[in-house]
Amino acid sequence: MITGMPRIAIAAENFSALVELFREKLGMPVIDLSSMSEPEYGAALGMCVPAGGSNIELMSPIDPETPLSKSLQGFLNRRGEGLFALMLEAPVPDDEAEVLAERGLNIMPLMPGAFGRDVHPSSTHGVLIRVYPVNSFQGEFKGELAADRPQLSGIVRVIVAVSDIEHAVEAYGKKFALPIDAIVADDARGVYSALCHPPAGGIIELVAVKDAEKPFGRAIAQHLSEDREGMYALVLQTPDLQDTARKLVARGLSAEPAADAADTLELSRKEAFGALIRIEAA
Repeated sequence: MITGMPRIAIAAENFSALVELFREKLGMPVIDLSSMSEPEYGAALGMCVPAGGSNIELMSPIDPETPLSKSLQGFLNRRGEGLFALMLEAPVPDDEAEVLAERGLNIMPLMPGAFGRDVHPSSTHGVLIRVYPVNSFQGEFKGELAADRPQLSGIVRVIVAVSDIEHAVEAYGKKFALPIDAIVADDARGVYSALCHPPAGGIIELVAVKDAEKPFGRAIAQHLSEDREGMYALVLQTPDLQDTARKLVARGLSAEPAADAADTLELSRKEAFGALIRIEAA
């Protein structure tokens, strides 16, 4: 049984710059785990742990001989920097992997030294899903945050762009056995949408193009044509959108209104190491 979506990972070449973006420019609590992770896993890891939603894991390859670094470097070579993996949790990942395989998902062989099991993107519409044990990360941020920082939540929603929304609903709803809403024709955004609700953490929104003349539908169509299916954007929230926009601009970020929604800010993939970050009013 899947119990939650604890985090989503961003992979980048420059770990220090990635941490700086989230810690200094976005003003979010980041736990730097690299002193432990580099000798143990051969990769630099950090965990961004804001209140609400899912955490954001920061990852960079260090030692090309280790399995995790090989996986990260392979992703970077194929796709470039960006959204790398979506993590789910289950009481016993190996047992869960057997159940998921029986339901028709493509389960990958156990990675040496791994604590979880990977579901191949071929059966999850372009998303690498890693199933970890429950409470796989329990670190606490013990530093101090700037008083004038932007007020940002964790991941309240991840948008996954798919070509066939009915097939995607079957994969995430039936095969992962996650609660999922009926497909909705969202005429205003120009997409078909279905919200998937892990028991804990943020929401997974599956979207497919309905009307490519609408700004959001056009953006999803372009993403599908360029990047194939997969994670399109992370959605965070803030209690004061205008104040957050002002503070982000003061820190050197663009924080432009989204083309499809004036009440949503976007940090471009160029600014956020290949990850499109959308910020909505809470």
